[in-house]
Amino acid sequence: MKQLAFIAVLLTLGVHAARADSCDKSRNYLLSDPDGDLTVPPTTYDDLFKKCLATIAMTNVKDAYILKDGGIAVVPKQDSVAATAATLSQFCETYPRATLHFLTAKERVRVKSIEGIVKISSTSSTSCQKIKGLS
Repeated sequence: MKQLAFIAVLLTLGVHAARADSCDKSRNYLLSDPDGDLTVPPTTYDDLFKKCLATIAMTNVKDAYILKDGGIAVVPKQDSVAATAATLSQFCETYPRATLHFLTAKERVRVKSIEGIVKISSTSSTSCQKIKGLS
């Protein structure tokens, strides 16, 4: 019985580490600065990396990425209004001055690489600051 619990814990940690890879890959891509036009200071991407890792741990988040413009993009596990609202609420409570962008099915089909994902703009998403009335 203890072996089964140990294996379950290892599998859970392995899945989390694999998903965290997208945060790491997007940060590394941005910091390598292939285009030379970062929209936020490089040190900000380290803070965004921490937010990205915490976002992956949220219930309805399948995967997360750091966006060039300073937002966090997520692939939801469930793409329903209720699940999206719950995720957005949890994210905005934790990060009231951040922006969460849910990657649409169309974006996921169109963009197949880290390079394409990080260039997606989060300006079409309403910031937590605006949602919470802080601006």
